[in-house]
Amino acid sequence: MRAPRLYLYDDPAGRAWHPFSLTRPVGELLFGTETLRARAERVLGTRCRGHLAGEHLVGFAEAGAPSCTTIEDPSAGVSRLFVNSRFVPDEGGLETPVGDPALLVAGCEIVGAWIPGGAAPPPALFTGGDRLPAWPEHAVAGHMLETVWELMAGNPDRIRVDGSRLEETPVAADVHRIGSGRIVAAADAVIEPGVIIDTTGGPVVLASGSRVQGPARLEGPLYLGPDSVILGGVVGSSSIGPCCRVRGEVQACVIPGFSNKAHNGYLGHSVLGRWVNLGAMTSNSDLKNNYSPVRLLIGGRRIETGLLKAGCFLGDHVRTGIGTELNTGTMVGTGSNLFGGGMPPRDVPPFSWCSGGELAEYDLDRFLATAEVVMARRGVRLANGMRTVYRRAFELSARQRAAAVRG
Repeated sequence: MRAPRLYLYDDPAGRAWHPFSLTRPVGELLFGTETLRARAERVLGTRCRGHLAGEHLVGFAEAGAPSCTTIEDPSAGVSRLFVNSRFVPDEGGLETPVGDPALLVAGCEIVGAWIPGGAAPPPALFTGGDRLPAWPEHAVAGHMLETVWELMAGNPDRIRVDGSRLEETPVAADVHRIGSGRIVAAADAVIEPGVIIDTTGGPVVLASGSRVQGPARLEGPLYLGPDSVILGGVVGSSSIGPCCRVRGEVQACVIPGFSNKAHNGYLGHSVLGRWVNLGAMTSNSDLKNNYSPVRLLIGGRRIETGLLKAGCFLGDHVRTGIGTELNTGTMVGTGSNLFGGGMPPRDVPPFSWCSGGELAEYDLDRFLATAEVVMARRGVRLANGMRTVYRRAFELSARQRAAAVRG
């Protein structure tokens, strides 16, 4: 039987995954050793043909990722699988339904739909409405990520699960090993002499082209993506890459790719977007002084995380200057530039020019010019489609910036 076409969709909950959903589909966020989209492709056994993530992301372009489309675009002449981007399928694949349309259900939650050729998906599937048709239900194994901070909180366990399906590889005698967990290193991964790898808490997975410079201490569960480099320090319980540079103390973080933390400083219990650059000695707090659960401030609303530790959430192309201090539960929107020392507000709107606690609007043309230079240094071109996405994001966040400046 011909494999159905797979489309991932961002429902209203996913589209509220600030600060990332403004400029990228949820499926292109890292969780464990894979993006949510790559995991769905592998487990479901079919390539993703596109993201349904809203008109503001049409034009999204990233190497290796499908484009963002609209519900009118997918062909109605072939069988299709529509799967919620927040759904994490269990290993083992999916027995594809046949015949009539069916809803995909994990536990008590609808996570997608099977649409045979000639049929149309119900709009309520994408809008979160309750007017879904009385179609047969097809059980699938897995779970839904409910909040953006689950990418961080659930990441160590996800790396443990991912590592369990990978075959262990030997390491050189001059690498100091602690614990009996797995070390999985690609054939061209480099671990310099003197590196300590502690697998007591879980596996350490080093992808192709990655490098660990000595001395450094790696603490599992840990995933280092393709062509990423650990320059030194203590790095653990994190997913990093591809093409990242990391130094210092990094604990329980998700750093999806092309980001730099090349200097000392603490980064803990945080999620970063792509193309983030943290200046020397940038550090964040991830624990409140009174040890109470962390609240996030998003668009003026206080959101309870229920977590004792939650650090910062930095959107794509965020940059910090030397000595920047980030408070517990800080949200920084796409394209913001933080500098001048001190501590910025806990809710920084997208495209903000922030000196200490003072906010102003970052000129969009200056942002685009800088982004083009930054990406070119890694041999990546800023696509015209992404320019359009950033311009839309700038317009959509204008009121939020204006309110922050007035406040």
